[in-house]
Amino acid sequence: MDSSEKKELSEIDICDLFITPAIKDSGWDQLTQIRREVTLTPGPVIVRGNISSRNKKKKKFADYVLLKESGVPIAVVEAKDNNHNHNHNHNHTVSHGTQQALGYADILNVPSTSSSNGDAFASHNQLPQPGEDAECELGLDAISNWVIPLPPLNEQHGIVAKFNGLMARCESMKQQIRTAKSTQLKLADAVAEKAVG
Repeated sequence: MDSSEKKELSEIDICDLFITPAIKDSGWDQLTQIRREVTLTPGPVIVRGNISSRNKKKKKFADYVLLKESGVPIAVVEAKDNNHNHNHNHNHTVSHGTQQALGYADILNVPSTSSSNGDAFASHNQLPQPGEDAECELGLDAISNWVIPLPPLNEQHGIVAKFNGLMARCESMKQQIRTAKSTQLKLADAVAEKAVG
């Protein structure tokens, strides 16, 4: 595929055709170590009078979370398309998603991030060893050389606990919204019945 054809692809296409295969080819197991489109925050709740709703357009989700093992996230990968960006009149570079990935890494408390537009990976190591670069660019075929520092085991358990707590919080919020909607419907039915009856 030439670069002009690649620029026509959506972000999902870039993920499916370039990023996911590169991650898998470097040894990550798709079933146990690669999670895609992971919701990190469900979005703010908008309250208008007695009615509330969640602004799902503002939810935060990571394109990829890479796991050392089940429940132990160690890296975030942010994907971007390779298209012309109409707002800024330039193409998304390899590192275009780095800041976004760093924000997600802070939420998950993971040490490594990467950004890709399907041409390469821009890697950011938040815990570089002496003599190591904090940032580097890796070709799609070289991601197996990506250095992902692992914190001590007790910190890993803390990361897992935080991640599980966030996921439980998201589920709790979803249940609260379902309960609120059900209560709202019951109240509306009761008001309508009282008015008619």
